[in-house]
This record gives sequence, structure tokens and C-alpha cells, in this order.
Amino acid sequence: MEFNIEPYKGQTKIIRETAEQVIRDFGRFGIDITFSGNTQMAYTELFHQLDMHIANLIENDFGRLYALLYQIDLSESSILTKKREFPTHTDSEILTELILHRELKKVLTRNYFRKQKDQHSSGPI
Repeated sequence: MEFNIEPYKGQTKIIRETAEQVIRDFGRFGIDITFSGNTQMAYTELFHQLDMHIANLIENDFGRLYALLYQIDLSESSILTKKREFPTHTDSEILTELILHRELKKVLTRNYFRKQKDQHSSGPI
């Protein structure tokens, strides 16, 4: 079952948290990603940076790319599926899109469980 993230793409808090997640995950591999804070341009800003870094990793350090994809939790099957769906896109574009989508889902999942925990811990005594 695919989770629809579209309603969340315009939420400032979610966008900022997603940018922070991307920065953290890429930072673990020595890759600097910056975010200006402009939530209107966040997708474009992050996409261009990630695409450049991913293309470089494809060309020069596939082992580090593989470790990064593992850290982000992208499955090989999701990558292959997306490649079949978009055969005219470059591998770096496909991976970048999948990474941004996965990072957003991580943020949404974390927020969902945080909210559930807060609701259960603030219940009647």
C-alpha cells in the first residue's frame, strides 16, 4: 500500500523537518546539504543538491552510495520499479526523488508515533 504524501508537502513544519532529516542522513556520509529555509523552494533546492551528489556517487563511489541508500532505507525493488516507471530519467534523478519521498515519510511516521505516544501518556490517570 502506497502512502499519499501530497497533502503534507505544503506544511512548513514538515518541510523543515524533512530538510533536517536529509541534512542529517547525508551528513553521516560527509556530504554537505544546505537548506535556505525557503519552504516554497525546498523541493527544488534539495533536489538539485541531492541529484548532483548522487550523480557524483554513482560515478565515483558506488560503495558509499549503497551505504547511504541502506541508511535511508531505500529498497532495491523500489528503485527498480521507479526506473521502469520513468525510463527517460537519469538514475540520479530517480534516486533523488525516492530519497526525498522516503525522508518525508520518515518525518511523517516519526510525527505520527510521537503524537500517538503523547495521546496515550496524557490520558486519564
